[in-house]
Amino acid sequence: MATTADFRNGLCIEYNNDLYTIVEFQHVKPGKGGAFVRTKLKNLKSGKVIENTFNAGVKITTARIERRPHQYLYKDDIGYHFMDGESFEQVALQENLVPQYEFMKEGQEVDVIYHAETETALNVELPQFVELKVTYTEPGVKGDTATNTTKPATLETGATIQVPLFIDQDEMIRIDTRSGVYYERVK
Repeated sequence: MATTADFRNGLCIEYNNDLYTIVEFQHVKPGKGGAFVRTKLKNLKSGKVIENTFNAGVKITTARIERRPHQYLYKDDIGYHFMDGESFEQVALQENLVPQYEFMKEGQEVDVIYHAETETALNVELPQFVELKVTYTEPGVKGDTATNTTKPATLETGATIQVPLFIDQDEMIRIDTRSGVYYERVK
């Protein structure tokens, strides 16, 4: 058991019979009334972010989670298959447990988040940046770089994102997986 004084970003708690991680929190001490903690909580199963307010000093049940490195193998009708790099055990996860699956390519290293008490896979976490090859995009026009204009580009995983006009086909680009946007060209 913990209290609201133990809150920190990334802490995993049990709330409403579900597992949430604290994305953001703020202790508030108004001039009148008792102190409270305003939080943003992310559901580990669905990925949905909710806002909630806890009274100061309230007891909270914490949950232990573990991040284990896995390698993405393939996708079939069962789901996405991952292999633990140490034990070589394979685990299949449904699409709703794999956010940003459109940026995963076979052989990529990811972290699978497990609930330590039940050994249940909760979520998959991609690295912050991934490097992918552009398989198709319209050619850019020379001299068209004065503004921040973008064009659609199809990546080797099949995802389509917006890229600057100077990006050509067969170039490697870095993508921010948190927002799913172009970050930079890889040299």
